[in-house]
Amino acid sequence: MQRPITNWHDQATQRLSRGERAADRLRNGMGSWGFIIGFIAFMIVWAIVNATAVQWDPYPYILLNLFLSMLAGLQGAILLIVAKRQDAIAAALAQHDFETNVAAKGEIEELIDLNRRQLALITRLCEERVCPESC
Repeated sequence: MQRPITNWHDQATQRLSRGERAADRLRNGMGSWGFIIGFIAFMIVWAIVNATAVQWDPYPYILLNLFLSMLAGLQGAILLIVAKRQDAIAAALAQHDFETNVAAKGEIEELIDLNRRQLALITRLCEERVCPESC
């Protein structure tokens, strides 16, 4: 009994909701070097502009601190959503592994049974001396 080979990850990816896809994209974006470098560049530009030119947010940068606090709050929520999804993925993957192991065990048992029957047949043939040179 040959089971079709399926890619579990592709099937799971196709079943994602819009919110889960958005959380994955945000996580991948916020966890990249591009985001970190861009974020540092933004804060440097903010500090330079507010220290020299327009000064809409003077030195203690209260507005910038407010934005950073809001960003940290959103990142925490997004990370919790992603962690919850990762738990569900890990559970589904464990179930998939279990099913694969059960199927492999059945196939291995079939092979062992076939091997035993072949060995019994070879033993019987050797006992009957049908093929004495190979025994």
